[in-house]
Amino acid sequence: MNQRVLIVEDEFLIALDLEATVQAMGMEVTGLAANKEQALRFAPTADVAFVDVNLSDGATGPEIGRRLAEDHGVAVVFMTGNPEMVAGGVKGTLGVVKKPVKPSVVEQSLKYAVARRNGALAAVPSQMLVFA
Repeated sequence: MNQRVLIVEDEFLIALDLEATVQAMGMEVTGLAANKEQALRFAPTADVAFVDVNLSDGATGPEIGRRLAEDHGVAVVFMTGNPEMVAGGVKGTLGVVKKPVKPSVVEQSLKYAVARRNGALAAVPSQMLVFA
């Protein structure tokens, strides 16, 4: 599972927690982004992305997620305290997990995203709302 993960989160401590969990799984974090401009700059280096909905530049997460998925082939999982903002789905993205998120759920979500990106079957994490 040698995947490169982008973390799009404007709360620094949450981003660091996600980074530690991803690295503990043996994967590389390609960047930490707090807004749309930073996220899109890292996009070409990512295979998977965890994206918050509300960032330092506003509620740009849904657009970031769509662009990461459609323009760069990134497997996107939203992690947000406001899952209702994306509950209808965002084109090209996988699903949403409500924060706060335990490390075990991050691990399950990451395994799911990697499997989906590789076209493999995967168990849906129990705390994830999967988009159709």
